[in-house]
Amino acid sequence: MYQVQREPTSTFVSLRGCRYHLQRWGQASANQPPLVMAHGWMDVAASWQFMVDALSEAFVQDRQIIAFDWRGFGLTETPATDSYWFPDYLGDLDALLEVISPDCPIDLVGHSMGGNVVMMYAGVRPTRIRKLVNLEGFGMAATRPAQAPTRLTQWLDELRQHHEGAIDLKTYPDVAAVAARLMKTNPRLPQDKAEWLAQHWARPDADGQWRILGDAAHKIVNPYLYRVEEALEIYKRISAPVLAVEAADDSLGSWWKGKYTLQEYHQRLQSVPHHQVACVEDAGHMLHHDQPQALAELLQAFLTAAD
Repeated sequence: MYQVQREPTSTFVSLRGCRYHLQRWGQASANQPPLVMAHGWMDVAASWQFMVDALSEAFVQDRQIIAFDWRGFGLTETPATDSYWFPDYLGDLDALLEVISPDCPIDLVGHSMGGNVVMMYAGVRPTRIRKLVNLEGFGMAATRPAQAPTRLTQWLDELRQHHEGAIDLKTYPDVAAVAARLMKTNPRLPQDKAEWLAQHWARPDADGQWRILGDAAHKIVNPYLYRVEEALEIYKRISAPVLAVEAADDSLGSWWKGKYTLQEYHQRLQSVPHHQVACVEDAGHMLHHDQPQALAELLQAFLTAAD
């Protein structure tokens, strides 16, 4: 099994009435800002371990690194809700940074859904971020107002299905089956890392079945449309330098099947005042699993460079 190089410390904090799980590496410093990392949909804070292990000793020295489980994921409390609203992620992140670094800007990294959150947050709280790294947080395909009635109908239908038990997450007989599932989703994930990650991504229930540490209500569609024009206005207010990292595999194109392209994403990035784009070779959407060393080197160079 994968051997962890830098052991994290687990702590819990109360944020907006929700008990949040944090993983911390290193010590708080007066010289370096904290590095805060936000995971993606159906992922957990432990997912960052491979990249943290790949960081150089010079980089992690005198710097605290913090990853957290979003509400309803990992070891963070699942709130009493039957659907999740995107602005709540912004609210949770804002509350977390008030705990971690109330007086000084931080360095912020987000992957996938977490990348979408941190981009929005950096635009509405620009003074809280020193530097921002967005890992495949592409946003969503453009929508039209005419789609609103159908979207709300879909949301209502899925709420009903969820309460009837029709929306759930698959269970697995053992941790090996969880690891196999992770490797099926990401063929680049080595078995040793899959076996290690499986123990953090799922836990056995009272019947001995392994359940993913994610609330099934996350699968319910957002009732409101994604409005590109609003997102771009927020992007314009980002004052921090932004590193947008994408994998050589076009995961955006594979997911959206022509409804939203990498070229459109790059056009949206033009609204970000100070940004650069980097590509990680031989990697897919889970690039922090596929190429942790290459990603660690990119982050280090960007976060330590002079503004």
